[in-house]
Amino acid sequence: MTIFFILSCFFVVLALAGVIVDPREVLGQPVWMKSLKFAISFVFYAPTVLWMFSYVKIRPRLMRFVLDACAAVLTIEIGLLVIQAVRGQPVHFNVATPIDTAIWSIMGTTIMIFYLINIVGFVVFLRQKPVADRAFMLSLKLGMGLMLIGFGLGFLMTNPTPDQLDVLKAGGTLAAMGAHTVGAADGGPGIALMGWSSDHGDLRIAHFIGIHGAQVLALVGWLLYTAKQRFSDKQRLALVWGAAVGYLGLVASVTVQALRGQALFQPDAITLGSWLGLAVVSILFASVVMNKKNIEQRA
Repeated sequence: MTIFFILSCFFVVLALAGVIVDPREVLGQPVWMKSLKFAISFVFYAPTVLWMFSYVKIRPRLMRFVLDACAAVLTIEIGLLVIQAVRGQPVHFNVATPIDTAIWSIMGTTIMIFYLINIVGFVVFLRQKPVADRAFMLSLKLGMGLMLIGFGLGFLMTNPTPDQLDVLKAGGTLAAMGAHTVGAADGGPGIALMGWSSDHGDLRIAHFIGIHGAQVLALVGWLLYTAKQRFSDKQRLALVWGAAVGYLGLVASVTVQALRGQALFQPDAITLGSWLGLAVVSILFASVVMNKKNIEQRA
């Protein structure tokens, strides 16, 4: 995994250079932009799992296998991303030619293997008794759970869209099978840098937010650890649970928003209501938990 991290750093440089010097576009974005986004994600993923799994002291051989296998699978992903960028072709859902279909099939298979291996690592992680602060260890475990949910949301994009199903039922052929945009074809106007659809639903948003739950929950756990003199263990454990549930609620909200075909920055009353309710409940819960000690002392 360390070697993969170094490789990912080189991949970032390569993809960034491609974005700068290669004028070609795919689906309205620079042909190397998807590679750049994946490269940056890999650079965050590798040290995160290395750090998190350093707290796992049981089943060392199995955990070594998990890390090595994930690194190997993601290295294949890098190779496929580079191949399609060089060819100037979409990476995901692309079944336009036999070569594209083969590449997409390999990518789908490797991602499934990657997901299953991460589940194995998560199960072992859950069995590990705290070797550090309990609340901090809980934040790492819940963060990895959120990351797995984020990974899993990616599979929603692989289903054929209604328009694609109509073409298949009519006996036609498709250039793409699956999509990340809901309510329109991929490649429309997008949010700056991220490329998420600015006019329709986009499943990549929930996918992205969920994956990075690992870093967010770890940060929450670390901040609470630095404040352990102010809060009891029970308070900090409750706050970690509250942060995880609140974050999961956010992931669920933006997932439903995307499935309804609604752009992130064009929320309707239902979406705004869910965000407001989530914020109010989270703030109230945190306030009650943080003030519990003071209330008990006064009583």
